[in-house]
Amino acid sequence: MTTEAAEAAGALQAHRPMLLGLAYRLLGSWHDAEDVLQETYLRWLGVDRSTVDEPRRYLSRVVTRLALDRLRARQSGRETYVGTWLPEPVPTTPSPFGPLDRAELRDSLSTALLHVLERLTPPERAVYVLHTAFELPYTEIGEILDRSAADCRQLHHRATARVQQEQRRFTASRSERERLLDAFLAAAQEGDLATLTSLVASDATAWNDGGGRVRAALNPVSGADRIARFYAGIYGRRNPTAIERIELNGEPAVVITHADGIRYAFTIAAAGGQITGIYVVGNPTKMQSVD
Repeated sequence: MTTEAAEAAGALQAHRPMLLGLAYRLLGSWHDAEDVLQETYLRWLGVDRSTVDEPRRYLSRVVTRLALDRLRARQSGRETYVGTWLPEPVPTTPSPFGPLDRAELRDSLSTALLHVLERLTPPERAVYVLHTAFELPYTEIGEILDRSAADCRQLHHRATARVQQEQRRFTASRSERERLLDAFLAAAQEGDLATLTSLVASDATAWNDGGGRVRAALNPVSGADRIARFYAGIYGRRNPTAIERIELNGEPAVVITHADGIRYAFTIAAAGGQITGIYVVGNPTKMQSVD
């Protein structure tokens, strides 16, 4: 590696956790985020860095624009994905995205929120992440997206309204989610339908992402009774599992290994003392970062 390339790599490395966290929040994919950082490095290597006053701002702009290009391409091809698409789970102890010392940084990594962000347009998602998680002013976001500050403010308003419709459904504390997660899995293994039903909100939904490569429900499972019966059938004593507690995306989670060796990452959203959402990822490609 030349001295120039080493200096460029060092400058990028200094901001890597933040840039990786930005790309991941925009894409919900660890592998896509790493690819974006690699492409960002190549562009950074080719630019006249003496003209760049603030490398962090410049690199954030490149990462955001590359991620938006990937988002648009992915949305156009999402129809070919088998079943439900969920974000790729990432272990966060330690966090590869840098310190998660602010609630906004930690919450913006949660599977529940990333799942909601998939319903936004790419510009709405970019503005929401940049302003809410990274506290960038609208003027700076406008420079990144080639939009006016007023336009970015309006995009954030629309995105926030969409997110807040769902956020009421995942307001439980970390300790409450841990309690509900443990109780749900224990009841599922016992086949205790009454307890399972009581733990799940009547309007809850469970999403399962197998990507067509492992067994998983192709469509969301909705309603407390249907969810209880579905997971009692999967995790009952006739199908023994190993359960490993872990932190994924800044939140309590478990990795469940079935008798056939297939592994699933399991997280929940909760509010009002009940589970409001279940997110299970089994697609082996998405489980590589967990493995």
